[in-house]
Amino acid sequence: MSDLDLNSLLGTEDDEGRSRRRSRASGKRGGNRRRRRRRNRGGFIAPLLAFVVLAGIIGGGGYYGYLWLGDALVPDDYTGQGTGEVVVEIKDGQTASEVAEELVRLGVVASAKAFSNAVDNAGKSGSLQPGQYKMRKKMSAAGAVAMLIPGNKLLKKVPIKEGLRLSDTYATLAKEMGKPAKDFAAAAKKADLDLPSYAKGKLEGYAFPATYDFPPNVTPEQVLGAMVKRFNQTAEEVDLEGGAKELGRKPQDIVVIASIVQAEAGRFEDMPKIARVIYNRLDRDPEMKLEMDSTVMYALNKYRTAATIAETKTKSRYNTYMYLGLPPGPISNPGQHAIEAALNPAKGDWLYFVATDPKNSNVTKFATTEAERQALLAEYQRNGG
Repeated sequence: MSDLDLNSLLGTEDDEGRSRRRSRASGKRGGNRRRRRRRNRGGFIAPLLAFVVLAGIIGGGGYYGYLWLGDALVPDDYTGQGTGEVVVEIKDGQTASEVAEELVRLGVVASAKAFSNAVDNAGKSGSLQPGQYKMRKKMSAAGAVAMLIPGNKLLKKVPIKEGLRLSDTYATLAKEMGKPAKDFAAAAKKADLDLPSYAKGKLEGYAFPATYDFPPNVTPEQVLGAMVKRFNQTAEEVDLEGGAKELGRKPQDIVVIASIVQAEAGRFEDMPKIARVIYNRLDRDPEMKLEMDSTVMYALNKYRTAATIAETKTKSRYNTYMYLGLPPGPISNPGQHAIEAALNPAKGDWLYFVATDPKNSNVTKFATTEAERQALLAEYQRNGG
C-alpha cells in the first residue's frame, strides 16, 4: 500500500489540510473579532462622550439654576444697623406685610420679603403694635424687627394731677402737647368719648388723672378718649356701680362726692374721714347743708381753701352753703384714692373738719359737735387763717 493510500486511510493529509484551512480560517475569524472589538470600542466612546457633554450642559444649567433659585429664595437685605434717622408709623390694624411695604418705601429695609421672614423668625407676626418708632435707613431686616418694640415707641409723657378741674386739665394738656386748650374743649363737646351713662354727657369728673404716654400725632379726641377709658377701667376695678348701690347712692353721686373729697383733702389718709363727714351730713335728719368751700370756689372759678361770707351768697347750684344735697356735678377729676374713699367712708360721727394750718394743707382735724368745730376754727385763726 502506497503512502498515499496509508495517509488516506489514516486521515493524515486531510487532517493537515483541514488543520491548515482551520488555521487560515481561524486567523481570518480572529482578525474579524479584533476589528469588531475595535469597531465596538469606537461605538461605545462616542455615546459616552455625548453623555458627558450632555451632563455638563445639564450640570451647568443646574448650577446656574441653583444660583438663580437661591437669589429668589434669599431676598435682598441690608447688613448692619443702618444710618440716619426716619420715623415709621404702624397704624392700627396694619398687617406685617403692609408694614414691610412701608419700610421698603421709606428705605429702612431692602425688601418686603426679608422683613416678613425676619418677623416670622422672631415670632412677632401678630405683635407689631401701633405707634410711631424712630428707626434708621438701610437696616438689616432683623435689626428693623428688633426696633419695633413698645419700649422704642415715640411717646410723650403727660402727667395729669389728681383733683384738677377740667379747664385746668385742658391747660395742662395744651402746655404738654403743644395744642391749643380750645381744641380739647371743642373735642369734649363733639367727640364720642364713651362716657358712662351716669356722666350725662359731661366730661368733668371723668377725665381720669394719671401719667399718660401719647404719640406725637395724637388728636385731642384720642387724648380725652384715653382719659375716659382709664376712668372706666378704674370704675370697673373698684366696682363703682355696685358700691354705689350698697350705699344707696347713684354712681354719679359717688363721683361727685369723690371730687369734693379730692378737692378738700390734704393727704390720702384723711380722705375716708372727709367722705364720712359728707355722708353724715347728707344722712342727718334733718339733712345738713354740706357747706363745702371747695364747691363755692368751683362755682366762682376761684382757687382758695376758704370762701368769704360774701362768696357763700352766690346763687350757683354749686353753692353748698345755700342748697341742700350734692352739687349738680363733680367739681374736679378725682383719682382712685378719692373714689375708693367715697365708696368706703371711715366709721365715725364727725360732722366737721377744718384745715387748721393755712401754711400746711396736710393738717386736717375733725369734730363732732359745734363746740369742737369752733375750737378748731380758733386754732385756724391763730395760725393766720
